[in-house]
Order: sequence, then C-alpha cells, then structure tokens
Amino acid sequence: MSIEENKRLVRRFYQEIDAGNVDAMDELVAEDYKDHSPPPFPGLGAPGREGLKQAFRLFWESTPGTHDIEDQIAEGDKVVTRLTARGVFEKDLPGVPATGKPITMTGTVIHRIENGKLAEKWSDKDLFGFLQQIGVIPPPDGAA
Repeated sequence: MSIEENKRLVRRFYQEIDAGNVDAMDELVAEDYKDHSPPPFPGLGAPGREGLKQAFRLFWESTPGTHDIEDQIAEGDKVVTRLTARGVFEKDLPGVPATGKPITMTGTVIHRIENGKLAEKWSDKDLFGFLQQIGVIPPPDGAA
C-alpha cells in the first residue's frame, strides 16, 4: 500500500470507531494485532483483534464521542496520528461510576500497517488527564 493509502486506512479506522461500527475491525485490523499501549482498565486482556474489539465496545458504550485528527504523518509502513478524542462519560467504566460529564483526551498514535490492515499500535495519550476527568485521580488542589 502507498503512504496515502495507509493514511486513509487509519482515518477510516477512526471514522468507524466514531460510528460505533465494531464489525469494521474485521476488515481493517489484523487478527494478530498487537497493542503496545492497552487501555488502563483490568479485564481487557484478550490478545489481537478480539482484544481491540473488547476495548472498543467498552469505550464506545461508556464514552461515545469522536476523534478529530489534528495531524498525520506517514513513512513506509507506519502512520503517526495526533488526535483529540471527545466524548461524554455516560456509562460506568470498570470500577468507575459514570459522571455524565464531557471528557477530552489528546494523543499521538503510531500504527504499523501490514497486508492492508492495522498490525500494531503504539500510543502516547494523556491518560493522567483522562483519569482526572473521570474521577479516578483527584484534580490538583484548587482546581474545579
């Protein structure tokens, strides 16, 4: 695949997530997908594409929202995407009751593409800020 096709694949991946289309993962993600930065919740240990689908379902049901791609750079078989995710904390996450409040998280994600599918992912997300927004970590003193 060309660099532009790889970028389109990653953009489509986020569009399908935003649409809640878990079935699209079968087309877009390799069966032996490797997530080097899994979600910070227990019980999401399934390997490969099934593990991704499990995390997708959990977050889609709990915090439906959108991903805005701010920047995207590609070279060879890798695509780097800087994005902002926005949602509303509507349903409980493992051990964390829903607040109904909006949440925002920024991140930079590297996907490796193999045979036209997402094969690996590395990400650097603002998990600290996310965990503060959902009430797992208290905000700094004096913050609202």
